[in-house]
Amino acid sequence: MLRFIHGWAFDAAFWDPLRAALADSPQAACDAGYFGRTHEPDVTGPVIAVGHSLGVLRLLRQLPDQCIGLVSINGFPRFSAAPDFPSGVPARLLDRMDKRLVDSPAAVVQDFRQRCGDETPFGPPQVATLRRDLAALRDEDQRPALAALPVPLLALAGGADAIVPAAMTRAAFACRPEDELHWREQGGHLLPVTDTGWCAAHIRGFAARLAQRT
Repeated sequence: MLRFIHGWAFDAAFWDPLRAALADSPQAACDAGYFGRTHEPDVTGPVIAVGHSLGVLRLLRQLPDQCIGLVSINGFPRFSAAPDFPSGVPARLLDRMDKRLVDSPAAVVQDFRQRCGDETPFGPPQVATLRRDLAALRDEDQRPALAALPVPLLALAGGADAIVPAAMTRAAFACRPEDELHWREQGGHLLPVTDTGWCAAHIRGFAARLAQRT
């Protein structure tokens, strides 16, 4: 079973292209509720968790029951900069976004999604939910959880990602040299949408290798 967790300012529909490419696999997608109600599907049996961007941080916070593998796409265990993580995003930029969210939530979401390369419409922003997870981007550090991850990891990254630069990715996953990190040279921050086939092929290969281990 594939369980998909999207990133900040998106919803479960973000996964539609990749889910279609992997339609031969049982799957379910969560929704954080940034534009409506949250959705956490009930999943039983072995799970491969697939996260995008902030979704990876959320998965590192708590893996699903019976998780057998983690797929990170444009993901990270920490987003904001710190003395021991200079490649992160300065916290002041996230603070500015938070202040603007209160007065102009739709503009903030649209600006962010355009930076990602997305122009699709979205519903009324749920400000409290967006602010809660923007705070997670600013404050949360799951690097210890990544270092102690009890399951195999597949990380897919874009060499031209404007949100999660290559330097951030390399610094974040340096603690997992034994796991797979694959680069899409000109890939941006929306690899599941822009490079769907490439992502699907890597996930299929990862799932096949996990099956051989059991």
